[in-house]
Amino acid sequence: MNQDLQDKQERGRQAELESFIQETMAEERLLQATFSQPRHKNEEAARKIAVRPVKLKDGLRYQFERLVGNKALHSNLAPEEAAREMSRLLESEFRQALFKTAEADVQVLISKKGKPALIRGAPTSKNAAAAAPSHNKIKSYALPEGEPVPFLVELGVMTPDGRVVKGKYDKYRQINRFLEMVSDTLDQLPKGRELRIVDFGCGKSYLTFALYHLLANKEKRDVRIFGLDLKADVIETCARLAGKLGWDRLTFAVGDISEYKDSDKVDMVVTLHACDTATDAALLQAIEWESEVILSVPCCQHELFGQIKQPLLKPLLKHGILKERFSALVTDAVRAQLLELAGYKVQMLEFIDLENTPKNLLIRAFRTGQPARPETIKEYEELRAFLAISPYMEKNAQGDLAKVLSRS
Repeated sequence: MNQDLQDKQERGRQAELESFIQETMAEERLLQATFSQPRHKNEEAARKIAVRPVKLKDGLRYQFERLVGNKALHSNLAPEEAAREMSRLLESEFRQALFKTAEADVQVLISKKGKPALIRGAPTSKNAAAAAPSHNKIKSYALPEGEPVPFLVELGVMTPDGRVVKGKYDKYRQINRFLEMVSDTLDQLPKGRELRIVDFGCGKSYLTFALYHLLANKEKRDVRIFGLDLKADVIETCARLAGKLGWDRLTFAVGDISEYKDSDKVDMVVTLHACDTATDAALLQAIEWESEVILSVPCCQHELFGQIKQPLLKPLLKHGILKERFSALVTDAVRAQLLELAGYKVQMLEFIDLENTPKNLLIRAFRTGQPARPETIKEYEELRAFLAISPYMEKNAQGDLAKVLSRS
């Protein structure tokens, strides 16, 4: 093959690539793009870039997520800018890309000499294409990037123009994930009256402020939220911010979960990263209040570590790190079982990615008011006897739960 023909074919492939990117972006057909196999490996270069469409207040944008070391850096570009940036990435930074569209997947491979090749996958079925989100149906965060949220700006998660601060993206994702889980509970909460919510162990209250923003500002619900924590300086800061925002129905106080008795009815109890048996105390208080919804993310769990005894599990229990993890799983299984005995439907959900924290389990419980089933009681009794444990929640149970356990 002569050189002129080779050059012509290369120009043709390059033109095909440029045309594909421009048309895909102009027609808003891109669902996701991933760039991989970087040409240059150094600490400052991105090892991978993911692109997805996002619907913002000022229109369709494409969010570029650059993975640099252990950081994720984000930027939002208009369609034409995004098309130019993707062409540049394939020209100078990456050797491979995968474009997912409603019609088909298209893989782009760049040779060591810089020559592109497009490999088109089989056409997507009509059903899959119909199910693929258009730019008007893109799943977006409850608090989308690009739209300033006052409390996030005050907490240092967002800049005044609505961009997520570098180093705070994990917190931003956590907040939005939490709000997704709360949104699924709204139908369970009573309507036509004031909602009362208590956040035990609220800490710096990122999620407490997010919860108030969702319910009071976005959902327009009549809500009062009370945050409780042992750290006086943290509570003072939270109270000052609530005042600055004008959120007079969001209040904070210093106090111990196990001693809090200041309300006779609470509709939702939130307890995030309350240490050890503080989580159990919060769950028992929620049961006593007959709260309709419980959201709990356990933290350190030491109580059962020193109790569990079972010769058959010696190969597992003789290793401290394995026993610690097993004890944590048993603790949450016990909590779930006791909540069921108290008349709740329990779900175990992943809160945030494992790469961010090992404490990624959220217990979500809805009150059904149904009496405990005999088989549920039996399952709990057998687990308790098998592991020779005496859980905090059982020892401190009151009301209906105590009655159920007294018959076991």
